[in-house]
Amino acid sequence: MRKVFLFMDTVINKVDAKGRVSLPSDYRAIVKELETEIVCYRSLSLPCIEGCLEETLDKLATDIEDSTDFFSETQDNLTNLIFGDAKRFTFDSTGRIMLSEKLLKHAQITDTAVFVGKGRKFQIWNPQNWQKEEERIRREVLKNRPVLKKNKEE
Repeated sequence: MRKVFLFMDTVINKVDAKGRVSLPSDYRAIVKELETEIVCYRSLSLPCIEGCLEETLDKLATDIEDSTDFFSETQDNLTNLIFGDAKRFTFDSTGRIMLSEKLLKHAQITDTAVFVGKGRKFQIWNPQNWQKEEERIRREVLKNRPVLKKNKEE
């Protein structure tokens, strides 16, 4: 049985003047155990940074290729914005990664960052922006409670 690795929890960490921030210890443990790197890029629709394992980004590449025409404008746009923007990050001996100025500016992060686990990916937010987004999400979910369908094999 394959072991499951999910990014979970919400963690607030300081960002130093050079843009270095500690990756949450649970996240580092996943990266270390899988002997891989994380990849980060600017969110397409939100003022935050998206992060995931490289294998997750590989799956996204396959999904985009399988669902769009190879030479389509849609595929060009998605791949330009995601893969043209993505960067691999390794963490230093203290568990920090150095976020680029482009990523920090997009997410409006200065001295504090909030890591939000999202299963196979995570996001990095400015704390005030995350608080507003979390409140919006909670209102939306309570207003439109999702119904999860049971697996037909059960």
